[in-house]
Amino acid sequence: MTSSTNHRPWLTATGPESGDLVLVTPESAGWGYSGLRVVRLEPGVVRTIRTGTSEVFVLPLSGGLTIEVSAAASPAVREARYALTGRASVFTRVTDFAYVGRDSLITLISANGAEVAIPSAVCESRRESRYGPAEDVPVDIRGAGPASRQVVNFGVPGAFDHAEKLVAVELITPPGNWSSYPPHKHDASSPCPVVNEEIYFYRIAGPDQLTPSREGFGMHRTYTGPEHEDAGLADIDDRLEVRDMDVVLVPHGYHGPCVAAPGYPMYYLNVMAGPGERAMLFCDDPAHAWIRDSWAGTATDPRCPVTSSEGRVDGLSLPETGALPVAEGT
Repeated sequence: MTSSTNHRPWLTATGPESGDLVLVTPESAGWGYSGLRVVRLEPGVVRTIRTGTSEVFVLPLSGGLTIEVSAAASPAVREARYALTGRASVFTRVTDFAYVGRDSLITLISANGAEVAIPSAVCESRRESRYGPAEDVPVDIRGAGPASRQVVNFGVPGAFDHAEKLVAVELITPPGNWSSYPPHKHDASSPCPVVNEEIYFYRIAGPDQLTPSREGFGMHRTYTGPEHEDAGLADIDDRLEVRDMDVVLVPHGYHGPCVAAPGYPMYYLNVMAGPGERAMLFCDDPAHAWIRDSWAGTATDPRCPVTSSEGRVDGLSLPETGALPVAEGT
């Protein structure tokens, strides 16, 4: 495997505060828009986060929590309060979430402890917070055969249109399958219609198929072609082994496939934002674009979908969080 400055293995991208498991800012990534913070909330301990110039999603990875939102300019005036039910793990069910605008103050607390992802995007306007119920989140199956995977479209245009710049989506790839395939790009090289900086945040389940573990692994590929050199973009040739809690940055270039090792389900959270319109448009690598047509008539993997808002489709489960599904405020 190659080493890469775009690969941030577990414990190499932590933040300055206690509980900051992952912190990627536009400054630390060397770009302009996309960011990600992952925090661990200890039971009953309050955590306060300022969104600054970025809009964010608050996405439970495990556990449930309550958040309160106020404008940073008026911290004593509560804008909204949401109790997020959450989930036992990213491999057990689709979760509810919240959107919080820029220039906001967020207070988070969990009775039983939680891990929370906070994807972010630098934006211009401050928008009111919103609650996203789990049952309203679209779950799709993409690909076919061994390239089948589940896509949880909680924070994408068409499913959630309230954000200005931020795009976020979850994927679950069954053991042995390929995702982010065919390889694709959304950068400043021809003929891409949109530019997005992208973050991959990985979770890998252990042998029980439910509990994240550093035991398993997967593979991630990012690379550039002659068109990237023509556009003045740096060469990338990343062939990476990824494990639970690893982060991979994709500043530009074709990315994919992401491959789940046999025996180990792969989850990743994609965070995207850029200077243009909020969109998930992309261009396939022309050398491999034909593969999409080859899927016609090919059955999808029966293990997909893996989860829904009700839980695991195959009936596997972990203890639930016990939080109440309450949403208050705007």
